[in-house]
Amino acid sequence: MIGQDDLKKVLMHLNTVNRHRLMVCKHCFKAGIYWRGLVHDLSKYSPEEFIPSAVRYQGTRSPNEAEREEYGYSKAWMHHKGRNKHHFEYWTDYNPKSRKMEPVKMPLTYVIEMFCDRVAAGKIYKGADYTDSSALEYFDQGKGRRFMDESTSKLLEMLLTMLSEKGEEYIFSYIRQLRQRALRSGRRKKN
Repeated sequence: MIGQDDLKKVLMHLNTVNRHRLMVCKHCFKAGIYWRGLVHDLSKYSPEEFIPSAVRYQGTRSPNEAEREEYGYSKAWMHHKGRNKHHFEYWTDYNPKSRKMEPVKMPLTYVIEMFCDRVAAGKIYKGADYTDSSALEYFDQGKGRRFMDESTSKLLEMLLTMLSEKGEEYIFSYIRQLRQRALRSGRRKKN
């Protein structure tokens, strides 16, 4: 039987997921990737992700960290990263030349969604302590430990640095222009 504390954790986790998705959606709309904002993180409502995350809800960090501490891995995270292309962990594949798993360059749209996701996560988890440098600081903490394509990492770092130095209005304008240039370039290559 579910207790009152358990129900409270479920509702708080649901609120956090909803607030995060709404924030990412707003950022994706500012970046011009509307569909990505609408479908962002829908797998978080699946039983494979929602139940373990609600059980381990803390409000100050990802419940996946608690699941990793408990089991040594997070089944919820493995489910999530395998279904959401805005996570660099999705973009790994077997390289027949090296015979190893290697990171793959992410398409621009998903890098932009990843940027929006990281900024929104910082706002949700840091609350009033959030600054435009928060996402870059978090990114810097993971340097050397990430298994991310180098060009993808450089692009994400550049966007986060730009946010830190020039603010949201500037970075979203820049991202829309970057995306438009990439779309025009793609059309030229097809002709």
